[in-house]
Amino acid sequence: MVNEKKITIVCSTLDRASQNIKNNLLTIRKWDTVKSDCGYQVFEFKDFRIVELDDGLIYQDGLDKKLTDCGLFTDLMIFASKHRSKDGRAIFTVHSTGNAGQAKFGGRDRELANAAPQAAGSLLRSLKILAGNEDYDVTLECTHHGPSDVEIPSVFIEIGSGEEQWIDDVAGRIVANAILLVKNNESPVAVGFGGTHYAPRQNALTLETDITFGHIFPNHALEKLDEDMVKQAFIKSNADFAYFDRKSMKAKQRDRLEEIIEKLGYEVLRESDIRDMDGIPRDFCLHLRQKVRELCPSGRPKITNGIKCELMSCQNCVCPRVKIARINPILLSEAEKIDRKRLENFLSNHNIAYMESENGRFSHVIFGLDDNCARMVAEELTEECINILETVYDVTTRNGTIEITETKFNPELAKSLGIHEGPLFGQLARGGTIIIDGKTINPEMVYEINKRAIKLN
Repeated sequence: MVNEKKITIVCSTLDRASQNIKNNLLTIRKWDTVKSDCGYQVFEFKDFRIVELDDGLIYQDGLDKKLTDCGLFTDLMIFASKHRSKDGRAIFTVHSTGNAGQAKFGGRDRELANAAPQAAGSLLRSLKILAGNEDYDVTLECTHHGPSDVEIPSVFIEIGSGEEQWIDDVAGRIVANAILLVKNNESPVAVGFGGTHYAPRQNALTLETDITFGHIFPNHALEKLDEDMVKQAFIKSNADFAYFDRKSMKAKQRDRLEEIIEKLGYEVLRESDIRDMDGIPRDFCLHLRQKVRELCPSGRPKITNGIKCELMSCQNCVCPRVKIARINPILLSEAEKIDRKRLENFLSNHNIAYMESENGRFSHVIFGLDDNCARMVAEELTEECINILETVYDVTTRNGTIEITETKFNPELAKSLGIHEGPLFGQLARGGTIIIDGKTINPEMVYEINKRAIKLN
C-alpha cells in the first residue's frame, strides 16, 4: 500500500530491457495496481513496489525525494535497465551510480549516489546461480553514470549488451527472479580501487567470499580521486575498508590513495586478508585487526582454518574477544631462519590466529579465543622452535635459558694452516679430515665455536 516503505523497482517505458524485466515481474507474481497522484504507473506485491517512468533512468536525480512526496516510501531503489557495449556479448551487470569526474551521462560532476552494497552483492550472487545454465556472463561494473543525487541506497541491475538480449524473455525472467530474491545481509563492505570497468577482482571476491562492494573505481578514474572524493565513496558506500586491485595499479597511485585512506581512518585489505576472514564474525575480525594495529601498525593477521572452524561452530554464541600470548621473539626468529615452512605448518594446524610483519616474518604473538588456548599454543610453539634449533645446533636448556652452541667452519683458520680454497675447504667444511704435507688436519682445528643464550619468557 502507498505510505508503506517498500523495495522500489524503477523501470522505464523508454528502455526495452527495463520493460522486459517489468513484464516478467508482473508475470511471476500477482501484483496489485496502485493509484498514484504523481502520474507514475505503480504496482505492489508484498514488500516490493514497481514504479514505471516515461524518462531515461540515468537522469533520475532526486527521484527518491519525488517518490517520498507522493507517499511512495522506500529504503532501497533497484533500477532495472539495459546495458550497452560494443562487443554485444550476453551479460548481466550490477553497479552503483555516480561520477568521479565530469558527468557525461546523467548525474552531477564529482558526485556519488548512496550505494546499496548489500543489495548489490545479493543480486550478483543470485544472477550467478540463476544464469548457471544460460550463455550469459555475470559481473559487477565500476561506478558510472547517473543518477548521483539519490540519498536512498540504490543499485542498477542490467541486461546487456544489445537488442537481442534486451528483449530475451529468459534474461528478463532471470533478472526479475534475482530482484525478488534480494536480501539485505550484513556483509563487510569495501570500496574498490583499480582494475578494468568490469572489475574482475572485485567481482570474484563478491562471488567467492562474504564481502561486498559499494563504489568501485577503475584505473582510468584513479587520478580524479582526491581526499574529498575518497571520503564521499566511503561514506556513501557505508564501507568498512578499501580493496586495491594491486597488480593493475601503478605503485605511485597505490601509495597516494593508501595515504588518503589511512588519513581518513580506514585500512586497505589485501585479497589474502579478505579470504582469511571469510565466514568469520565481523566483530571478531575487527577486534583482531585492532589488536594487530596496536602491536604492529604494519602487521597483518593470519587466521587459521582451525580457529575459523571454532568460530563458525558457535553460530549463536557471543562473539569472543581476542586473547594474546607471546613467545621469545629472538627464539622464533632463529627458528624461522632455519625452517620457516615447518613453523608455518605448525601455526596452520592450531586453532589460533597469528601475525606477520610487513616483511613477511612471523611475529611472536599468538591470538586465541581464550587465555588457555593462546598460552598452550605459545608453549608448544616454544618447544617446536627449540626442536628446529636442535636440527642445526647443540641446544641446552637450563633455568629458563636456552644455550645455543654453533660450530662453524672458519676459512681464515684453514688458510692459517696452509690450506687454500678449493676441494679441501669443502671437505673440511663437511666435517672431514685431510692430510696436507704429511700433517693431519682435523675439523676441530678449523672450526670456531660460538655460544649464545636466549632467555625464555
